[in-house]
Amino acid sequence: MITPVLLAVLALALAGPVPALLARSDWPYRVPRAAVALWQAIALAAVLAALGAGIALSYSTAGQPGEPRFDPSSPRDLLAAAILAMTALVVLRLLWATGKVAVGTRARRKRHRDLVDVLATPDGLIPGLRVLAEETPLAYCLPALRGHRVVVSVGALDRLDDTELKAVLAHEQAHLRARHDLVLEAFTALHAAFPRWVRSEVALEQARTLVELLADDDARRRSGPRPLARALVALAGSPAPEAGLAAAKSSTVLRVQRLADPEPGNTALAAGTYTAAALLLVLPTFTVAAPIVKAIVNAVS
Repeated sequence: MITPVLLAVLALALAGPVPALLARSDWPYRVPRAAVALWQAIALAAVLAALGAGIALSYSTAGQPGEPRFDPSSPRDLLAAAILAMTALVVLRLLWATGKVAVGTRARRKRHRDLVDVLATPDGLIPGLRVLAEETPLAYCLPALRGHRVVVSVGALDRLDDTELKAVLAHEQAHLRARHDLVLEAFTALHAAFPRWVRSEVALEQARTLVELLADDDARRRSGPRPLARALVALAGSPAPEAGLAAAKSSTVLRVQRLADPEPGNTALAAGTYTAAALLLVLPTFTVAAPIVKAIVNAVS
């Protein structure tokens, strides 16, 4: 019974205290790409640990090798089957949440893209760029496998000079090239899959901030930090559609302060973060696989 208990404790820790502690740290903002990988590892390890706890508990509760595989009259076997069924429900809930988020997100983006195509004017120079006749400053992108859009409003064009506009467009293009929307979609699905009483906004909010930092770093390399910082300040507080990724949607103060510093980057810190992410997945992955492999070996032996 030690393994399922340890896995259950690990799952609870990765679902609550660990994300809360990591969210209060500043060092992930220095290596946002590695930090995204770490947050993904934490989320996936929490799910695997919960599944592993269920599988291990079911296996340890059932009859021992050599006994009948399943005896409906045995309370132990019935309890093991109930635990395994609950574990399967967790998997089904996760799959359902993933599908629901994927379908809903793409439907919202298609509706918004169709609306933009009707109301906005193509730029004519930059493929996918649409100019919206709106005085409110807006700048965002609508990712898609084909037919993505970058939308800027007349109000944004009035506020931004040429270098600032170039930086904003580089930021949005970075989102589209790296498909940051898929990263956020995965975190949104995990967030939706967890019951409300254990659901936390921390991982999703951190993922949103980190993908903005990644796009900032790309735009910084292409246009320089100052034009991007000025553009973020000019667009701060601008509304953004739920379906899009906006240049100044979140964490503007943090991002401007980060752009004021020399270009971030720490190879040792990034390597350590990637290593921690990989190690974090080893224990729950092994403990999920071990009972399944053992059951297969017992079945064929």
